[in-house]
Amino acid sequence: MTVITTIEDLKELQRRRVPRMFYDYVESGSWTEQTFRENSDDFDQLRLRQRVARDISGRTTTSRMVGQEVSMPVGLAPVGMAGMQHPDGEIKAAKAAKEFGVPFVLSTMSICSIEDVAKHAHEGFWFQLYVMRDADFVDRLIQRARDANCGALVLTLDLQVLGQRHKDKKHGLAVPFNPSLANIVDLATKVRWGTGMLTTRRRTFGNLVGHIEGVDDTGSLFAWVGQQFDPFLDWDRVARIRDQWDGVMIFKGILDEEDALRAAEIGADAIVVSNHGGRQLDGALSAIRKLPDIVSAVGNRVEVHMDSGIRTGQHVLKALTMGATGTYIGRAYIYGLGAMGQAGVTKALEIIRTELDLSMALCGESHVVDLDRNNVLVPHGFSGHWE
Repeated sequence: MTVITTIEDLKELQRRRVPRMFYDYVESGSWTEQTFRENSDDFDQLRLRQRVARDISGRTTTSRMVGQEVSMPVGLAPVGMAGMQHPDGEIKAAKAAKEFGVPFVLSTMSICSIEDVAKHAHEGFWFQLYVMRDADFVDRLIQRARDANCGALVLTLDLQVLGQRHKDKKHGLAVPFNPSLANIVDLATKVRWGTGMLTTRRRTFGNLVGHIEGVDDTGSLFAWVGQQFDPFLDWDRVARIRDQWDGVMIFKGILDEEDALRAAEIGADAIVVSNHGGRQLDGALSAIRKLPDIVSAVGNRVEVHMDSGIRTGQHVLKALTMGATGTYIGRAYIYGLGAMGQAGVTKALEIIRTELDLSMALCGESHVVDLDRNNVLVPHGFSGHWE
């Protein structure tokens, strides 16, 4: 029996149990994957400041994200097609997050629909919105999130065009949808995965199918999606969407100080410093490098969260010391989902929290909200002087 102590252990299990095309879908970035790699690698340049002879009894990782109490400041980021990692994947991830006391963000491109997640995992999860050219569809999607009592709307701004991910194209996860013979054979060899998928009716994009006229098969669905990401999206439309949603709204995909300030002006409750996990603009700076400058630019006008590259509890701790008040994991929990379903997501969260708690203790802190720049050693020029 495999003893699981790290996120890497879950990743190895996921690699063995999930078809290659869906493993690679998660474990890849765009173009050369430079930004994908540096998102995690740049955390290694930060060093933690060890402190001793401090009272670290009664430690707690509890905090708040956009007014919601959380067991630790870590949410489950929106990940497309999570339901292809494990049957009913989004429902199981949402259940694990709710039981653990952290936010779960459902992707527009999920396999399980908003309504399915609300029915089986109950209300309170957050919904991530991609802005499509079809304004009527977007309006209906927002209303569906409202009807499901979603606790926040997470508006993703960095996918006006789709970054090229070579592995997806080679596997046929592109427009037109065209899986290779090797992929079909690989699907057939993943018996555990295949048996599980046969037990569910949820095997396509639940938020789209049945809600779009003329889309009746996988090919037409992929074609519709490929044409729908909105290159015309601008701050005026962002402001109109902000006006449509009367609850908490988070703007995701901010990687520039000017954009951060504009988001705050429009009325974001929080922004997420993110480069889409290195899946969009290859060659962009890592999220952890950009975080300090963005925090400095917006001050206390808006909460600043961060995703992209977080794989450990120490990564979470470092992001918090650099100014984030909340973080999100994507691949880290997907490894657990693909490996072991709901139990795997719970295991990923337990690993992250244990690493966060013990590292916090060794830094001499007993409360996660007290973490700041005094707890981290930052090399000169870490944020960079780029011209």
